[in-house]
Amino acid sequence: MKTTTMVKMGALALSLLASSVMAAVSPDEAAKLGSTLTPLGAEKAGNADGSIPEWTGGLKPDAAPVDANGFLGDPFPNDKPLFVITKANMEQYKDKLTPGQQAMFQRYPETYRIPVFPTRRTAAAPQAVYDAVKKSALTTESVNGGNGLKNFEQSRYVAFPIPKNGVEVVWNHETRYRGTNFDRIVAQATPQANGAYTMVQMRETSAFPQFMSDVSPEKGANYLFYVKQEVVAPARLAGTVVLIHETIDQVKEPRLAWSYNAGQRRVRRAPQIAYDGPGTAADGMRTADNSDMYNGAPDRYDWKLVGKKEMYIPYNNYRLQSPKLKYADIVKPGHINQDLTRYELHRVWVVEGTVKPSERHIYAKRTFFVDEDTWSIVEADHYDGRGQLWRVGEGYQALDYRQGASLYAAQALYDVIAGRYAVLGMSNESKHAPMYDQKQAMNDFTPAALRNAGIR
Repeated sequence: MKTTTMVKMGALALSLLASSVMAAVSPDEAAKLGSTLTPLGAEKAGNADGSIPEWTGGLKPDAAPVDANGFLGDPFPNDKPLFVITKANMEQYKDKLTPGQQAMFQRYPETYRIPVFPTRRTAAAPQAVYDAVKKSALTTESVNGGNGLKNFEQSRYVAFPIPKNGVEVVWNHETRYRGTNFDRIVAQATPQANGAYTMVQMRETSAFPQFMSDVSPEKGANYLFYVKQEVVAPARLAGTVVLIHETIDQVKEPRLAWSYNAGQRRVRRAPQIAYDGPGTAADGMRTADNSDMYNGAPDRYDWKLVGKKEMYIPYNNYRLQSPKLKYADIVKPGHINQDLTRYELHRVWVVEGTVKPSERHIYAKRTFFVDEDTWSIVEADHYDGRGQLWRVGEGYQALDYRQGASLYAAQALYDVIAGRYAVLGMSNESKHAPMYDQKQAMNDFTPAALRNAGIR
């Protein structure tokens, strides 16, 4: 009897141990969300010298006037730069600059600059998102060595608001709140070294399972979003359409992708639209997983959490997305017009990804700098197989205060070796800003819908 009791007690202890290992965080730790931590998991307090202020709730939905076409006004129109970092004074600020930013100063010593503005902690999201994030902290677990998520469908946002390792921070970027179903026209350019470029315009339609009436929780459990991307200009590329069903655990169920070529009038499966496959209409200047600064399965890398740092990062870039600007005002030789950008001092999570010995990718190593307030990657350094810094990514973040979603006014990927770059996600010359709350159904994201979108 004594032996049986001890066996039962041992089994119970092992069961409890297993449960504690599998649990995301304890209820006591999750209780920090909304108290010492913001509801999304950032440190609520400011830094020691006050240059990073306390988070007090972020921007309200009516933070600034919105024009008739839905373009956001700048909540801080009277802010002036505190100082401007240039090649001449970069050593003074080096500890708060990424290796990529430092490389940009070396590559473009006369024109690259970083205007640093007062720090505004504008991050905000709907209460329903905050509630979901707290649920994520208590329920979401990683599976397949961190390459997939379990129980995430119960919350749908920010899988690990109190992260313990590098891959959890990567997942937070991928599962951050991006607003509701949306439709938008965006522009992309890949300038030559002399600044010459052809503008490519694309219509992007995205939907999320939780906002689609005909997708049940069971059917959408392993799906993060659906996106359809159609090239609408120039004429020689128009009619090319890509469709993606983005899965959560891509090891268990790989991303589903199709492409429609207007010239061939055929829909084909497109497994190359992932990892280091070429980005759409990007002239080889970016990979498929460079979109949104990073996307897709994290399984090809070992992710190391370096820690948290204070750094100058692109933030509150409302001026850069103004409809008063033309694309020619933004796209310049070597890099975008830095006089239109805004950087602020914020805390970021630093994560290093190194390609696993059993895997391959053209980026042997990549370092992400992730804004603690929004979980958006705002800086990304990419290294080649020789360990040389190759491409530098910058995400010019701006909160859509109507949606409570942190998005990018534009994204750029700079090749510091070739002296070229890609800039994508611009909407300045579009007829309207991104439109949210769109009614989307699965019929809009099938291969048949892909063919219909590409007919011209």
